[in-house]
Parts: sequence; C-alpha cells; structure tokens
Amino acid sequence: MSDKDRRFLPKAYDNREFLHSAQARTLRILAEYLEPQARLRAHKIRGTIVFFGSARARSPEVFALDMQQWQEQLKTAGAEQAVRIRQRMSAAERLAKYYVDCSRLTYLLTQHYRNVTDPRNQRVVCSGGGPGLMEAANRGAREAGGKTVGLSISLPHEQLNNRYLDPRLTFEFHYFFMRKYWFMYLARALVVFPGGFGTMDELFEMMTLVQTQKVRKRLPIVLYGSAYWEEVIRFQTMVDWGVISPEDTKLFKICDTPEEAFEYLKREIDGAPGMEPGSSYGE
Repeated sequence: MSDKDRRFLPKAYDNREFLHSAQARTLRILAEYLEPQARLRAHKIRGTIVFFGSARARSPEVFALDMQQWQEQLKTAGAEQAVRIRQRMSAAERLAKYYVDCSRLTYLLTQHYRNVTDPRNQRVVCSGGGPGLMEAANRGAREAGGKTVGLSISLPHEQLNNRYLDPRLTFEFHYFFMRKYWFMYLARALVVFPGGFGTMDELFEMMTLVQTQKVRKRLPIVLYGSAYWEEVIRFQTMVDWGVISPEDTKLFKICDTPEEAFEYLKREIDGAPGMEPGSSYGE
C-alpha cells in the first residue's frame, strides 16, 4: 500500500459505507438515542405534552380553498361522483374543526407554561412533526410564542415537516421504536385527536405502558372528540368481554372543547411534583 493510499483511508467513524451497513445498525440506533438527548438537554426541554392525530386534517386556509374546488366539481359531476365529493367534503370539514381545536388547545397550554418560573415544571408541546393535526399542535404553540418539538419519521412516501417547527428542536428518526421512546420519555401528558393506523398504534402502545405500570409517572391522557372515539373504539365492549378491567377506562378522559381539555390537563399536570427526565421510564 502506498503512502498516498494510507493517507486517504477512512476512519471507522467516517466510513459511510460501514455506518449504513447492517453491521452498524446498533450504532445507528444508539445515535437516535444520544443525538436527541444532547439537543433536548441543550435547549432545556424537561417535559413535553405529546399530541397525536391525523396527518390528513386540513388547516382552515387549505380547507377553504379545497371547498371552492369541490363546489366547482359538483356543478358538472354525475350522481355517483357527486356522492363521493360530498363525502370528502363532510370528512374534511370534520377534521378541519379538529385542526382549529388542536391549535387552540396548544395555544392555551403554551401560554400557561410560559408563565411557569420553575424550569423543572415547564412543559413544551411535542408532535410527530408532520402535517395535519401535528401541524396544528405545533402551530398553536408557535403562535403563543413558545418552544415546540417535532419528532418526525422518514417514510417511503416523503412526509414533509410542518412549517411551524424550529429546526433546532426538530428530529428525523429512522427507527419507529426510538421515536416512540422519545415521545414517552419526556411526556408529562398525552392528547390524542382523531387519527388512523399510526395514531392508534401510538395511543395503544403508550396506554399499554401506563396500564402495565412500565411508566412510573403520572401521565394524564386525553382523547379529544367524543363523536370520533365513541364510534371508533367501544371501550365498554372491551370491558364487557373481559379483555380490560373497568378501572382501565379511567386511564383516559374524553374531552370535546379546548377549554375543557386545558383545565383538565393543567390540573392533572400541575398536580404532579416536578420530575427530572430519567426518573420514570426507560431505566
């Protein structure tokens, strides 16, 4: 080997081919633990209020434009096509209402916790970083002048991070389980708006951790929107079948207005003593 060849040999930690190989998977997993930890600590993020919900909800601005297009399409649509368009309009209108409610709730929460002087008891809104109800959560917090966190995930069909995030507090994960770890690790409350498979996956995993006491901290859970949750998931049926206990239905509260959810969360979160990260989960 020549002197020139030796001079340009990459060190292991600079060898991108190795770092992206199957053999280095453990290093990539560890990086998704250590890099977020370093940045969150640098920005003094000690506790979060986590928001889950559909990526398909439209903001009021986008909804208004889409409604105009659908109204135009109805003018020339056949009977079957008109039915499909009206169904889309109805679903979009319901989700757009939740977008507004989500933004309002995170605005109230952020305003409240901006006035908390003890840094151990400050709480920051955290979402999955994407569009829809995730955007609404970050938007309300940003408009209230507070910090807000986005824990994004790389997907085959690229999902752009929403524009209300601070790049310094936006994280891009490859591994779902590491992303979920950071959702839970700093969480001091969970708010779940209507959503699909991803929302259900996140909700039930976190609720299972609470039910089985793998989470040793007070974690109030709000399911927002009784019209959705009582139709989609019949918790009482699960009790009747004996697959959950009646007490398990007390793990969450269903709310229908931002003000109701805000008062409940404020009471439940502020009633818990200050807790440093690392004292409740993952050890």
